[in-house]
Amino acid sequence: MQRQTQTQRQTLKYSPLQIQMLNLLHLTTMELEQRIKEELEENPILEEGKEENASEDTADEFQDPADTGTGEDNTMQDYYDWDEFRDDDIPDYKTYANNQSPDNELYTRPMVETMSFRDDLKQQVHFLKLDERQQLIADFILDSLDEDGFLRRESDVIADDISFANSMFIDTDEVNLMLKMIQQLDPAGIAASDLRECLQIQLSRIENQDETWKWASKIVSDAFDELGARNYDKIMRITGLDEESLKKAIALITTLNPKPASGLRNDSIVNESIKPDFSLRYTEDGEIEVQLTWGNSPALRLNKLFTQMAEQKNDKATNQFLKNKMNSAKWFIDAIKQRENTMLSTLRAIVKLQYDYFQTGDIKKLRPMILKDVAEIINMDISTVSRVTTNKYVQTPFGIVLLKDLFTEGVTNEDGTEVSNREIQEAIREIVSDEDKRHPYNDQQITDMLSEKGYSVARRTVAKYREQLNIPTARLRVTI
Repeated sequence: MQRQTQTQRQTLKYSPLQIQMLNLLHLTTMELEQRIKEELEENPILEEGKEENASEDTADEFQDPADTGTGEDNTMQDYYDWDEFRDDDIPDYKTYANNQSPDNELYTRPMVETMSFRDDLKQQVHFLKLDERQQLIADFILDSLDEDGFLRRESDVIADDISFANSMFIDTDEVNLMLKMIQQLDPAGIAASDLRECLQIQLSRIENQDETWKWASKIVSDAFDELGARNYDKIMRITGLDEESLKKAIALITTLNPKPASGLRNDSIVNESIKPDFSLRYTEDGEIEVQLTWGNSPALRLNKLFTQMAEQKNDKATNQFLKNKMNSAKWFIDAIKQRENTMLSTLRAIVKLQYDYFQTGDIKKLRPMILKDVAEIINMDISTVSRVTTNKYVQTPFGIVLLKDLFTEGVTNEDGTEVSNREIQEAIREIVSDEDKRHPYNDQQITDMLSEKGYSVARRTVAKYREQLNIPTARLRVTI
């Protein structure tokens, strides 16, 4: 039996402007510049330049002649169609030389073409006199290396994979032959099966094979496990070396590269490409001033040429097209402005909460702060603050700072005041840096020393913070 019922429920719907802004908030400055360029290419109503007293109701002037005006608001999905505007419809004025923005003349960092370490090795292989079959095996081996440059797969497995993938029989001896040739490439240690073989290959490439070299080779060959555990007494028993000889051998081993592929990856290029989203400076009055760093992002406005075109035409399809594009352009401009306001409000709230830190740059001045603290100040949702601070950087007088690093948990010390866990981590770093390397402190000793400084934390908390700082255990920090 059918029945008709009435229910009431509450739902949340976003306006087109809110959707635009949420999509833009998580973008970094570089990503936003690319997004603006794409919008400029797709929407002819949008152009570069500052707004010249444009009316807020411009889009309302472009009404469909058949539109009776019901008073209902249309959504973007109701009348927005990107397919109506194609590349062949771009007006000639868009290609004029004088249409360039002055921002285009600003200096920008040239794009740097980078190669993976596998590509670098393949270039070296191409200088070898290999036939097509050998080249196939060599490329397969190089593609099988992990990110540290090690070959973790057995030769017979590689031979089977190549045979299956290329419908030909590849023998294990052929793989081993090519593997030996690849291990002669630079850097030394590439394509080793494990760390021990990697170090042995590097030692074999050393020209000055003196007494110290023999000791180092013997340690890697006969006492490698003890070397990893820093068990120097057992190493001396196994190898028969005295303490002075052991020191020299260990010093030579420490010059070797445990990750051979790292020498072929230019990580500094990645770090240099970070473009801060905010800049912070001190005024003459000693106050802190923040602003967005736009780079080459242009100011946006509505195009007057299409306004005049719409006034002269009485074509339903044309007016509907222009109305759609006009509303889209307005929404995009408003979303950009709203993004600026939200981002600046968020950073100002962060500066307010972390004022002492931004005044000095001392990490010990960081206060405990979570997303909710900022959200309450700017009266916005926590998810909005998360979007604004994710992958965003601020340029300060003391360096570039990742905003997410400013959010820390709080720990109550002995006098009842709350301090940031970053302050405790910095205290741990100082304790470890000043310790006697022959007798490093264990986690319990570090806990006791922190307690003397007024930081009341558990030993397991110290262990967690130590791991976050990439500080090994006391046993692995022993040096002789």
